[in-house]
Amino acid sequence: MTDIKAIAELDRSSVLHPFTQLKEFARGQAGDPTIVTGGKGIRIEDAQGHTYIDAFAGLYCVNIGYGRTEVAEAIARQAYKLAYYHTYAAHTTDELATLANRLVRMAPGKPSKVFFGLSGSDANETQAKLVWYYNNLRGQPKKKKIISRERGYHGCSVISGSMTGMSFYHDHMDLPFPGILHTGAPHHYWSSEPGETEEDFSRRRAAELEQLIVREGPETIGAFIAEPVLGTGGITPPPAGYWREIQAVLRRFDILLIADEVICGFGRTGADFGSTLYGMEPDLVTVAKGLTSGYVPLSGAIVGERVYAVMEEAADRVGAFSHGYTYSGHPIAAAAANAVLDIVEKERLSDRARVVGSHFQKRLKERFAQLEIVGEVRGVGLLGAIEFVADRQTKRRFDPQLKVGARISKAARERGLIARAMPHGDILGFAPPLVVTEFEIDEIVELAYRATKQVMDELAKKSVSS
Repeated sequence: MTDIKAIAELDRSSVLHPFTQLKEFARGQAGDPTIVTGGKGIRIEDAQGHTYIDAFAGLYCVNIGYGRTEVAEAIARQAYKLAYYHTYAAHTTDELATLANRLVRMAPGKPSKVFFGLSGSDANETQAKLVWYYNNLRGQPKKKKIISRERGYHGCSVISGSMTGMSFYHDHMDLPFPGILHTGAPHHYWSSEPGETEEDFSRRRAAELEQLIVREGPETIGAFIAEPVLGTGGITPPPAGYWREIQAVLRRFDILLIADEVICGFGRTGADFGSTLYGMEPDLVTVAKGLTSGYVPLSGAIVGERVYAVMEEAADRVGAFSHGYTYSGHPIAAAAANAVLDIVEKERLSDRARVVGSHFQKRLKERFAQLEIVGEVRGVGLLGAIEFVADRQTKRRFDPQLKVGARISKAARERGLIARAMPHGDILGFAPPLVVTEFEIDEIVELAYRATKQVMDELAKKSVSS
């Protein structure tokens, strides 16, 4: 039996937790850490015996659900056979070669090769280096700047953190680095002008991107990086026509498109990749999260033919490709990924996400769209978000001090539902495992609705008393 108090004290005294108020946690003001002890399907359990529906799949990643013994067995088989060897100087394993080949066959665009890392952050660091390397090799050393979008999320490391378009990832960290630019977010609800259709808004965003490119100098812009659907920036699908208009600009100025598929990839949107759903033709593709369903760390930077051909042609002149990690292509991670992709294919989880996701989107709108504090209900596949506002007609936001989104998330958790309070607004986000059933969707939506009504009642009482 877990000694809850002892583990909590060990944790508090020694673990530096991400995205945690350090002083409050160190002094016990924010309560004890949640000690997660097990999981099955869409649910996890803590050391105190509480069970939660994990409607965020960890951090968008546990697509096949918790407790899949097929993956555990694949990990064990590989560990017994060969726990580790590096991939430098053309070393490989059967699991790695198999995995790379299936990714090249299934990825969007015109994929050629895969470089493996451990996280979406490091994969996007690799993508930046590939952009710089590619343009150096083809004799365009000025073409290095990378354009991202406001509210885009691409990681927390140095360059990936710079590409992330949310200021709190930069504050006090000396980010963003020079050479990383940001253009407007593709969020029609907040950024459209009066009477502007989604198509008109998309054209305006593309025109703004073109103006930025021209202002900076097209000869200095190497790549544009974007998620098919904004994730941490608010779970926001693109408006109609957005990717058609954006890609036309990129092609006109010979700018690479990096599709960050870390969240969208492997079925989350109801298609194998978000790029496929939205007609994107990326030159570079970033994958992680759903690649192993979070069971072990693994990421991939998928390199398209256009980029790889330049790299190979220059090899006699520049020598070896000088980039890699000790754990690139780790055999245990590759075995886990193959087992996960076997499940994704066998259980047709992309199709499932589309069908169950349609039910999810419908139920969210039915239950929340008419609530007086709901400004927008949005999503695609098994990604969903509810944005709360103080006034629906004027889109007036709540006072940030009220922490409405965080309070609704907390009220949901008290009811046994994990739904994420998203940053930069009062937003409740959902990304349940792709194995979720329609019955479980109904349960998720109902628990979230009750949590929302609780906070609405609290706000109403506060308004009357003041």
